[in-house]
Amino acid sequence: MGSLHRKRILKKEGKTFPSKTYKDLVLEPAYNQAKCHSIDPMIQIHLAHLIMLVEEKIINKEEAAKIVSSIKKIDVAEVRGRQYDGAYEDLFFEIEDFLIKDAGEIAGNLHIARSRNDMGIAIYRMNLRERLLDCMEAALFLRESLVELTEEHIETVMIGYTHTQQAQPTTLGHYFNAMTDFLTRDIERLQAAFRTVNRSSMGAAALTTSGFPINRKTVQQLLGFEEIIDNAWDAVSGADYIGEAATAVQLAAINLGRSTQDLLLWGTQEFGTFKLFDPYVQISSIMPQKQNPVSIEHTRAMLSSVMGDAETVLSMMHNTPFGDIVDTEDDMQPYMWNALEKLTKIYYLLSSVLMTMKVNKEKLLNRAKESFANVTELADTLVRTNGLSFRKAHEIVSAAVQDLVKNDKASLEYLTLDRLNKHALHVLGRKLNMSEEQLRNALNPEHFIEIRSLEGGPNKERMEKTIAVRREQQRELNAWLDEKKEILESAKHMIDCKLKSIMMDGK
Repeated sequence: MGSLHRKRILKKEGKTFPSKTYKDLVLEPAYNQAKCHSIDPMIQIHLAHLIMLVEEKIINKEEAAKIVSSIKKIDVAEVRGRQYDGAYEDLFFEIEDFLIKDAGEIAGNLHIARSRNDMGIAIYRMNLRERLLDCMEAALFLRESLVELTEEHIETVMIGYTHTQQAQPTTLGHYFNAMTDFLTRDIERLQAAFRTVNRSSMGAAALTTSGFPINRKTVQQLLGFEEIIDNAWDAVSGADYIGEAATAVQLAAINLGRSTQDLLLWGTQEFGTFKLFDPYVQISSIMPQKQNPVSIEHTRAMLSSVMGDAETVLSMMHNTPFGDIVDTEDDMQPYMWNALEKLTKIYYLLSSVLMTMKVNKEKLLNRAKESFANVTELADTLVRTNGLSFRKAHEIVSAAVQDLVKNDKASLEYLTLDRLNKHALHVLGRKLNMSEEQLRNALNPEHFIEIRSLEGGPNKERMEKTIAVRREQQRELNAWLDEKKEILESAKHMIDCKLKSIMMDGK
C-alpha cells in the first residue's frame, strides 16, 4: 500500500464502510429517496406485520403495545428533513435502531420472519401502485375531455390524412374519438400493470419464507394488496412488475406523442386548424407576429423524456441475476416514478390545452370542399350508378384528377361532368350514366361523411351511439379507480382498528 496514488485514495475514501464515493453515489441518494417516499409504507408494513405476529401469538400484546408506542413516536416530517451521515447503511436500519432504543430489545422481534428483501419489494410496490392510480386518474381526466370534444366537434368537417397527405373527409370529432380509444387501451394497460404490482411479497422473507407460523394473507390484506406472490423466490426476485408498468407507460407516451405531433402541425398558420388559448402560447422576443405553441412543444419533449425514463427501467432490469435485486431497484425506482409523474402532469396539461383552444371550423370545411379528398365517394358512386368494377371507376376518377392537377386546376370546382366523361370515353368507350346533381353530391364532403354510417365511421348518428358507449366506459373506469382507492384506504383503517385493540389489551 505504498504508492502515493493508493494513499490518496485511502485518505479520500476512508477505511470503514461506507467509502465516500459509495456513500455519495449510492447510499445517500437511496437514503434521500427512502426518507421522502418510503417512510410511510415502511411504517404501515411495521404495523401490519406486528398485528399479524400478535394474532398468530408469536408476540404477546403487552410487547406489541410497547412497540406500537415507539412506532407512533416516529416523526415523519422530521425523518424527511434528515441528512445522511453514514451512521446507518440505510433508513431501515436507522428506524430499527430507534425502535430498539425506545422500546427495548423486544422491538427486535418486529423483524421475526421478515427480511429487508420482502419488505423492500413491498415498499416499492406500495409506492408504485399509488403513482399508477394517480396517473390513471389523470388519464381519465383527459379521456373525459376527449369524449366532450368528440361530441362538440361531431359535425366539424375536416380532411383526414394518411402518409401525411390528404386522404378523405371526416370530422374532428372522429379524430378525438380515435384518441379516446387509444387512451382507453393505455388505461387498460395501466390497470393490468396495477394488478401485477398490487401483490404482496411479505412473508417471503429473504428467499424461502420462514420457520415461524406466520400468516401471509393477514399482512396482504392489511397492506391493501389484492393477492400474494406465491413463490418466495419470485417474490423477492421478480422485477417484471415494474417492467410491465414501464412498458405500459412507455407505450402510452408513444401513443400520445403521435397525436401531439399532429397538433403541432395543425396549429401552424398554414394549416390554421385551431388557435390556442393565450395562457398556452408564448410570443417571440423579436418577431411580433409569432405565437409559439410552447405548451404542446413541451408536451412532445416531455413525452420523449417519459419514454427515456421507462426505457432506462427496462435496461436496468436486463441481464440482472434472478435473485434479490433490491439494490438495483433503489437505483431503478426513481426513473419509474419520474416517468409516471411526468405522464400524469402531461395528461392534465393536454386536457386543458385541448378544452380551451378555438377551432376554425369554417376553414376546415372549405378546405375539405376544395380538395380532392372526396373523390373516393365519386368512384364509389360510379360503381353504384354505372355497374362498374371499383378498379375501373378508380381509373376514371384518378385520370380526371391527374388531368386537373397537370393543368393547374387543383380544385374540385373544375371537375365537371364533361371532364369526367372525357376520361370515361377513353377507359370505357362510352359516357357515364350520371347527372350533374349526382356528381356534385358525390363530391360533397358532408355527404361523404353522412353515408359512412358503419361501425367506426364518422356519420353523426353513428358517432352519437359511439359517444354513449364511451361515456358508459368512462363511468366503469372511474368506478374501478374508486374501488382500488377504497381498498387502500380500508386497509389503513383496518390497521388502525386492530392497533386500538392491541393497545387496549396490552396495557
